[in-house]
Amino acid sequence: MNSAESGSPGVQPPAPAGPGGGPAAGGPGAAGGSGRDVDPAVLLVSRGFLVLLAVAVVVGVVVSFAAWGFLELVYQVQQEVFVHLPHALGFGSGAPVWWSLPVLVLAGLVVAWAIVRLPGSGGHVPAEGLKVGGGLVTPEMLPGVVLAGLASIGLGVVIGPEAPLIALGAGLGVFVVRLARSDAPSQMLMVVAAAGSFAALSLVFSSPIIAAIILIEATGLGGARLPVVLVPGLVGAAIGTLVSIGMGSWTGLSSSAYALGPLSLPAFDRPTIGNFGWTILLGLVVAVVAFAVRSGGLLTFRVARPRPFLVLPVCGLLVGGLAIVFYEVSGKGVNEVLFSGQDALPGFVSGAASWSVGALLLLVVCKGLAYALSLGSFRGGPTFPAIFLGAVGGVLASRLPGFPVTAAVAVGIGAGTVAILRLPLSAIVIASLLTSKSGPGAEPLVIVGVAVAYLATLKLSAIQTARQSARPAGSAAPTPSSPPP
Repeated sequence: MNSAESGSPGVQPPAPAGPGGGPAAGGPGAAGGSGRDVDPAVLLVSRGFLVLLAVAVVVGVVVSFAAWGFLELVYQVQQEVFVHLPHALGFGSGAPVWWSLPVLVLAGLVVAWAIVRLPGSGGHVPAEGLKVGGGLVTPEMLPGVVLAGLASIGLGVVIGPEAPLIALGAGLGVFVVRLARSDAPSQMLMVVAAAGSFAALSLVFSSPIIAAIILIEATGLGGARLPVVLVPGLVGAAIGTLVSIGMGSWTGLSSSAYALGPLSLPAFDRPTIGNFGWTILLGLVVAVVAFAVRSGGLLTFRVARPRPFLVLPVCGLLVGGLAIVFYEVSGKGVNEVLFSGQDALPGFVSGAASWSVGALLLLVVCKGLAYALSLGSFRGGPTFPAIFLGAVGGVLASRLPGFPVTAAVAVGIGAGTVAILRLPLSAIVIASLLTSKSGPGAEPLVIVGVAVAYLATLKLSAIQTARQSARPAGSAAPTPSSPPP
């Protein structure tokens, strides 16, 4: 599956530099059509770049409201399907425990149809991580990406919204530019697509910094020409954050239900030597669990890819079944297993003391398996379930002597994020900002935990690759990007 087929978000580094070290002809420096090689330092103060910033502002506004509309629609679908419809059918104030089974089968059928019938294959496969370095997302791909994401996230699959939002931002950015200038050079489209992705991602995190760091690290942007993409991107991200903040003051809008902000945890001012010891152990354990989850997702994808209309509904049934098993054994709600965990995270963390060790372990098993099935079959982002499962691991680790819950949750979130995304700086920033209300004491532990989990994940991947390479020719399992058998 190439990047254009998969609908991977269209954010990538600028094309190779021209002979003078600036952007090649047709790049951002050619916004005015001159095609001359321009040094990045000169480009940033040029009239053409100011025009590009103005375009980024327009794109940021358009994308921010579109991203809010997508998230609001997801929220309303969840409310209608899991709250209002059961009540209308006479099931009282809540859905029966089996309700998610037919809903998730329907989700599987809708996503399979979007993958097979619509351009873009419904977006990229979340088991491959947060892919934002593929080909340009075109407006024609957006209906399939939006439909697959809406059905997956809105109907309870264990997947997050960030990948569809990134694709939505990129595709709308390209659409806006093409409306104004049909012959816009590809480099200009790439830069504006990046600004759109920045704006969309910042909306769900309510932070331009997190959006910028994730996209910069995921795309591998760097060097002298980083500002060419970064400055328009930050403009878009600032607008996205402003829209996210402003939505909360508009009566009747539910932005607080999906904008992830700092968690309420006890104050933690300084770590101890013992805290570092538990941090290293937690980082290793989270890395192993996350590696197993991601490997399960890749295995699920190999099974689902050639037969989506069969496998996706079955995966939906299995996800619903895991939620029911968790409910029957633990007495906790099925929603703890279903969904991305984004909405449940604040309440889970604040009520951590009410969870028994057995219930926490069962949650890791059931949600981890549901996450693996979702990663390889449905469409969406991998980030938020990783954050939630990392937090669960942190609450479990907080039952160890001398490991406060704030420190453990911060480390768990960072380790879980990096083990799935493999973006260490992004993981550190996410964990630090989500626990920022509790003081700076957890940040050194987060850095150590992320480093340990990241290195352990790379080592596990190297071992897996070596074992696959040692297999006889023709027996190695196909990679997600290889053709179906």
